Amino acid sequence: MASSLRTPDSPPHLGRAPSYIHFTPRRAMASFENLVVLANYEEHLRGARKVVWRDRGEKPVEILNLAECFEHACRGGLRAGTIAFLIRSGVNFILLLTRIKRTPKRFRLSLIRHALFGEDSARFAALLGSFVGLYKFILNALPILLPQPHPDERTHVRTRSLFRSSLRSDAETAFEEDVVEDVELGHPSRRKGTRHARLSMSAQAHQLWVRKRTRRWYSAFAGAVAGSIAILFEKQSRRVGIAQQMFVRGLQGSFNAMSNRHGFKIPHGDVIVFTLCCGQIMYAFLMRPDTLPPSYNRWIQVASKVPSDAVNLNLTLVREGYFRPEDMEHVMKYPRITPSNYAYLADRVAKARLPEGLRTFGPHVVPCEAVHPDIDSCITVQVAHFWEVFRWMLPIYGALHFIPMMLFRRKTFLQRPSRMLLRALLGTARSSAFLGAFVIIYQSFFCAKHNLYHKFLSLRASQAQTLLAALVKRLPPWVGEILVSKFSFFLGGLLSGLSLFVEEKRRREELAMYVLPKGLESAWVMARGKGWVFGMGRYGEALLTAVGMGMVMSTYQNDPQHLSGLVRRILYQFVGPN
Repeated sequence: MASSLRTPDSPPHLGRAPSYIHFTPRRAMASFENLVVLANYEEHLRGARKVVWRDRGEKPVEILNLAECFEHACRGGLRAGTIAFLIRSGVNFILLLTRIKRTPKRFRLSLIRHALFGEDSARFAALLGSFVGLYKFILNALPILLPQPHPDERTHVRTRSLFRSSLRSDAETAFEEDVVEDVELGHPSRRKGTRHARLSMSAQAHQLWVRKRTRRWYSAFAGAVAGSIAILFEKQSRRVGIAQQMFVRGLQGSFNAMSNRHGFKIPHGDVIVFTLCCGQIMYAFLMRPDTLPPSYNRWIQVASKVPSDAVNLNLTLVREGYFRPEDMEHVMKYPRITPSNYAYLADRVAKARLPEGLRTFGPHVVPCEAVHPDIDSCITVQVAHFWEVFRWMLPIYGALHFIPMMLFRRKTFLQRPSRMLLRALLGTARSSAFLGAFVIIYQSFFCAKHNLYHKFLSLRASQAQTLLAALVKRLPPWVGEILVSKFSFFLGGLLSGLSLFVEEKRRREELAMYVLPKGLESAWVMARGKGWVFGMGRYGEALLTAVGMGMVMSTYQNDPQHLSGLVRRILYQFVGPN
C-alpha cells in the first residue's frame, strides 16, 4: 500500500505529451533548502555588517518604556565602545609599524601589545561608549517621563522639522550629498512658490519622530550630561583638546542654524574667523609661546622652516631689548649658512660681547640673516620656502583627501575611479599650496617690515640732504616703532589668514574650526593672566564639554544640515537616529 502511494522517480509513459510541468521533488527540495541557507547567510552577513557600519536610511527605534530604553542604550553604548576600541587600537598599531624597525627587538612585542590593548584604547572606548549609552538613555527616556501634548493637526505641518524648508542653497547641496543613495519620497502638497528641501525616506521618518516625540532641549540636555561624564574617562592632558573641539563644533552648528533661521549671513565668515585666529596664534608663537600647547608650537616651528634659535632671538630682542650671544652663535653653525650672513651675525655677536659700557645689541628686531641664514635674498627665500612647505605637506594632505574618499564615498569611487582620483589629487595640491602661501605671506611681511625699519633708522641717522631723508626725519619716532611693535606680529597673522582663499571653499570652514580652539585658548590664557577672566578650576574641561556637546547634539538631532559633513557622519555612525 505504501509503495503504491510513493511518488515515482520518473513520470508514467503516456501516449501524448503531458500538460503539466514535471520536476524532480528531491532536487527541488534541495534547491529550495540551498536558497534558504543562502538567504539566512546573507541576512546574518548584513546583520554583522551593521554592527560595524550603520547603513544610510536607518529609521528611529520606537521605545515605549524605560526597560526598552535601557536595553537600547546598553546596546548602543556597547557597540560604540567596541568600535572605538578597534579604531584606536588600529591607529596605534599603524603608527607603531612606521617606527618599529628603529625599535630594539626585545621591546617590540610589548609595544605591539600596548598598541592593541593599551590604556589609550580602553579610555577611548570608555569615553565614546559611555557617551553614546548615556545620551541614548536620556534622549529616549525624557519623552517617556515628560511626554509633550499632541500638537494641533492643522498646524502640525508648519512645526519645526529636522530639515527646514528654508534651506539655503549651500546647505541643501551638502545635505543632498548625504542622501543621494536614499529612496526619495514623493513631494507632499506644497504651496505654489515656496521652496522645500527634498526628504529621503529615512529623513522623513526621523523628522516625524523628532516632531512627535522630542523637544529641542531634550537633545541639548542629554548631550550636556553625557558629554560632561564621558570626558572624565580620558586622560587629563587630552581633555582640553577634546573639549575645545566640541565647543567650537557646537558654536559652528548653532551659529549656522541661527543665521539660517533669522536670514542673515556674514560674507566670507569662515575666512574672517580664520584670519583672526591666525593673528592670535602667530602673535602667541612669537611673543607668548607659553599660551599654546608645546606640540602646536613645535608644529609651527617645523612648518615655518626657520631656525628655532631665530625665534628665540626675536622674542628676547622685542620683549627685553637684548639677545643671548649663544642663540646667535647657534644660528651661525647652520650647515648651509652663506658667507655674508655669517659675517653680519658674527659682527652682531662681537658687539654684544663688548664690555658693559661699549656693549650694543643693535636694533630690537631679529635680523633677516638669522631668519633665513642659507639664502641672502629676502625675495628668493620665499620661493624656496614655498616649495619646501608644499613638498612637506603633500603626503599629509594626500592622506586627508584620499582616506575619507575611500571610507565615506566608496560607491562613488568604484563607479567613477578616475574622476575621484583626479579630484583628490587636485585637492591635495591645492591644500598644500594653501599652507605654502600662508608661510610665504607671513615671512614676506616679516622681512619687509624689518627691512623698512632698518631703512627708517638709517635715513634718520643719515647726513644726506635728500627729500626722502628729510621726510623721514620729520616723522615722529613712534612711526618706525610700529614696524617692530608687538601688534605687528598679530597683523602678519591676519594677512597670512588670507591664504585660505587658495583652499577649496567647502574646506575653509573646517580649517577655521581647526584653528579656532587654539586661538581661543591662547587668548583666554592671556586674558586670565591679566585678570580679565576667571579660572574654571578642576572641572573646567567637563563644563566646556557639556556646553559644547549640548550645542552639538541639539543641532544634530534637530538641524543636522548645519553641522559639517564629517561631524554629521561620525555622529550618525556612533549615535544613529536616536
